[in-house]
Amino acid sequence: MGLERRDVEHIFERLRSGVVPERGLDAFAVGVDRHRNEISRLFDLADDGEGLFKFLRGGYGCGKTFIARQTVIDAQARGFATSFVVVSDNDLHFHKFDELYRKVVQGLSTSSCSTGALGDIIDRWISGVEEALIAGGADEDAEDFDDLVSTRIGDQITSMTGGKAPEDLARVLRTVFKLKQRGEVAEAGALISWLSGSGNVSASAKKAAAIKGEISGADAMLYLHGILEIIKAAGYTGLVIVIDEAETILRMRRDVRGRSLNGIRQICDDASGYHGMLWVFTGTPEFFDAKRGVGGLQPLHDRVHFITHEGGRASLRQPQLELRPFDRRRLLEVALKLREIYPTSDRSDLETRVSTTYLDHLVDQVTEGFRGDVGVVPRQFLRQLVDVLDLVNDDPGFNPMQDAGFAAKVPTEDEQRLVDGRPAYDAEPDDDKGYESVVVEF
Repeated sequence: MGLERRDVEHIFERLRSGVVPERGLDAFAVGVDRHRNEISRLFDLADDGEGLFKFLRGGYGCGKTFIARQTVIDAQARGFATSFVVVSDNDLHFHKFDELYRKVVQGLSTSSCSTGALGDIIDRWISGVEEALIAGGADEDAEDFDDLVSTRIGDQITSMTGGKAPEDLARVLRTVFKLKQRGEVAEAGALISWLSGSGNVSASAKKAAAIKGEISGADAMLYLHGILEIIKAAGYTGLVIVIDEAETILRMRRDVRGRSLNGIRQICDDASGYHGMLWVFTGTPEFFDAKRGVGGLQPLHDRVHFITHEGGRASLRQPQLELRPFDRRRLLEVALKLREIYPTSDRSDLETRVSTTYLDHLVDQVTEGFRGDVGVVPRQFLRQLVDVLDLVNDDPGFNPMQDAGFAAKVPTEDEQRLVDGRPAYDAEPDDDKGYESVVVEF
């Protein structure tokens, strides 16, 4: 498959924990080509300067996080910067855009910088500013060259954002440049942390740039626009932001749910103004259809309404991109791909003991607790499969067909609810009332 050893080890270590790997997904991707093609179409539009959003719709175990992670990999291969954010009731609410901004900017990554990429992006952009000045005839050894760069930084921010960027954005960027020119790298790093939304930046660092406080919710999306333009000016195609597990909003308090859904509505309404940026949200059908979720906020529901036709056919180009549940064939195909790339010194022995017949048996065994529903158990199945592969590799006397008395791993709350036939959230009396459409205020 062309995978490096470290990528193979990463894949299996993540699967042992029931977590989607962050790289190497092509090695065991099955049945997702059409979805990736649709997302690639959106990359093309973003590359042409469009601002877009897309919602990935699928039940538990349909592979939403897998596709979301694959979207990040594919986006970076196309030259985009990316950010992967998981919705949390603890520190991310969509009506607080400062929280969203912090998560997005701190999670920035590129093909050359896997984490915390903002500093690298800024360095690339400023280097481009310097090169443009030199190409225009400026002398890089002249005493006033740094002043020219500093002025151009401010001018570009104003030009790229149409004059809408907060004044502190240009001020911080100019100060970062000056500090690095003086070799004060730690001080410059502190200001980059501030620009990333951190609330733990010293007063002395902020004083150097003549700024006070932190980035507020009211200004956060203006700062995000500025960051987007810097990303493009640094040579990247644009920015792809993935928001995973939006259905978590269903478990929040009613007032928080309403404001969060209105926050998503505002993001969708404003998306076209962020040229070169694609938002990708993942969520369950309940999140999109129920009155407790998107179905309860009519303007958002109207914007992203999912349309089906006879036979369950649905266009992939509508706002919601549907992911279908795993079937037996697809699950077994994934298992065979993983068996193929498993790192072992005796592949023949591995394939003999972990036979296709055994894999059929393992599907039955793991799905038994889920009433035979293959579609809701990929995580459990893959963890069990990796357990077996590990045992076969480590214990020459282990025969999985004879000793396959494994119990399923402890289910997550979502899995247990599925076993019990319960909804993904606890019902409340006002679930059928919907939400008022309001502008989120900070």
